[in-house]
Amino acid sequence: MDGLNLPIQTSQDQEVENATFNGWLQEHFISSVFASEPMVRTAKQCCTNDLSSGLGVIIACNLNAPSSWHDSHVAQPIYEKLCSCTPDGYYLVTDTAFPCGTNQIAGRIKVPMKDGTRLPVDEKECNHLLQYDCQLLSYRQTAKWGMHTMQGSFGRLCVPLAINHSDLQGDLLEIVSRLFNLCAHAIGHNQIWTVYMPIWRENEQELWMSFEGMLFSEQQRND
Repeated sequence: MDGLNLPIQTSQDQEVENATFNGWLQEHFISSVFASEPMVRTAKQCCTNDLSSGLGVIIACNLNAPSSWHDSHVAQPIYEKLCSCTPDGYYLVTDTAFPCGTNQIAGRIKVPMKDGTRLPVDEKECNHLLQYDCQLLSYRQTAKWGMHTMQGSFGRLCVPLAINHSDLQGDLLEIVSRLFNLCAHAIGHNQIWTVYMPIWRENEQELWMSFEGMLFSEQQRND
């Protein structure tokens, strides 16, 4: 799960202008949060071209929120699904912007460790934790790639949206989300699948251990 900020025109209305201004990015945006299913398929699915799962499609989202809201607030409806619809043992991988320690969603969200996190004294336990954290960090990069795929596939999202048509903005974002999934189901792949599936087939472990070190320029060139 990750957030996506899309550019929007600057409003002359001071309240709207303030709501859409992102203090971190110093520009005006609207915010959305997308949760995608894992880009994972079994050998049987690959051989039989079974498109039933593992395509990395969007499984939950909240769209068209003010950019002044934090991603953790925009994702509130998705938290409710985590409590009611997520099987035991499954969780979302996110960045540290999302809470993961509240009682309602305890164990349902996993994030890489923050700088300064105290590590276990036991060497075996410490190594296991570091390896798991490395896998989380590498896997989370695919969420960033997915956000780039969204804008790369639908160029309209790269142009500032009209500030006076919030309903049309919501309709546009919903259409784009559904077309994204339709493309994944109909064609059987998206950019993430095309670039990384050959690597996963050849050497799955190597990807997870090296992906975090890839330059963003390399990712853009692959895309």
